[in-house]
Amino acid sequence: MIVVVLTIVNGLLAMSELAVVSARPARLRTMADHGNKGAAIAIRLAEDPGKFLSSVQIGITLVGILSGAFSGATLGLRLTGWLQSVGVANNVADVLGVGVVVVLITYTSLILGELVPKQIALRDAEGVAARVAPAMKLLASVGSPIVWLLDVSGKAVLALLGQSGESEETVTEEEVKTIIAEATTAGVIESDEHSMISGVMRLADRSARGLMTPRLDVELIDLSDDLDEIRKTIVTTHRSRLLVQDGDSDSIIGVVAITDLISVFANGQPLEIRKFVQPVPVVMDHADALDVVRAIRNSTVHMALVVDEYGHFEGIVTSGDILEVITGVFQEETGDDPALVRREDGSFLVAGWMPVDEFSDKLGIAIQRDAKFETVAGYVLSIINRLPAEGETFVHGDWKFEVVDLDGRRIDKVLMTRIE
Repeated sequence: MIVVVLTIVNGLLAMSELAVVSARPARLRTMADHGNKGAAIAIRLAEDPGKFLSSVQIGITLVGILSGAFSGATLGLRLTGWLQSVGVANNVADVLGVGVVVVLITYTSLILGELVPKQIALRDAEGVAARVAPAMKLLASVGSPIVWLLDVSGKAVLALLGQSGESEETVTEEEVKTIIAEATTAGVIESDEHSMISGVMRLADRSARGLMTPRLDVELIDLSDDLDEIRKTIVTTHRSRLLVQDGDSDSIIGVVAITDLISVFANGQPLEIRKFVQPVPVVMDHADALDVVRAIRNSTVHMALVVDEYGHFEGIVTSGDILEVITGVFQEETGDDPALVRREDGSFLVAGWMPVDEFSDKLGIAIQRDAKFETVAGYVLSIINRLPAEGETFVHGDWKFEVVDLDGRRIDKVLMTRIE
């Protein structure tokens, strides 16, 4: 009975050690905020792992010594005596008596003293840690002199091994993505929710240039055009707001709401666009996406003008552009081509405007985090370092690229085939 009790105590110590070490601090803090005193104690134990581990190791070592002493001095001798009484030779009885007891004690210790307790700790690390923390704190207080000696000795050995620095409790972006993927696989998070969470993380990594609609694709009103041309632009556009340009391509004076102009047409009033122009915030092309979001949120026009360091107009970012990063690209017109299409032969037809981070996620192609391009077209140009000809092919890594369509000097479509 003494050996069984010692084995169970060993199991409790092993379970406590693994639970406190593997418990996630964030969940323990949440439990502590809800009044769980054990969770608060577990946090303090985890913050000083040297003393905590020393306390547990003292207990495990003492239990092991006592268990070995009792099993050898009592069970082994009794079994040896019984074997001798039934006619087994003395030398054989000695070996069998000790050997059988050692095997049985080892088996029991592995099951009750290690494997089962640790499995329990792994299944609910935070709950177990909160329950055992008060007892572990008491154990550390009782053995504090020995714990102090062991802690100092352990730190001295670590210093000799060049490990004297504190461990960094950091969570990387890759770990967060892995946790989200595991939650999706387990059914905790829906696949659409997973896509949106990934989109939020992509948004934080982008710059204004990676969010913007480039200048060539921006519809605007040029005040230098004649009145009929301006009317035609206003009537045919499907945008709710248009930039207003005063002659020069970099002279953007603001933005105008189409609803304001339509009311002018309806009332038969003369068209004076300057009266309806509203100021638009300006951001640098290398500004962080979150800075762009702030600028748009503080503006009534729900867009921002993107300029480079020389003040040249580069494009615009709207609230819709930001939403598309999170939810995916919206279909604006019937027949709009998607960013990426998988064909029957296994190849991929990729739009040149597709953001390179989404491209990397979908095809598993590694892209440097400090890359100087934002789109698939920029990725292709960075590989060949020149403007390709239409129909030109090249091989990079595990993929064969073919530029199937150019729009002027812009790469419009790229066909990608994986090389077996």
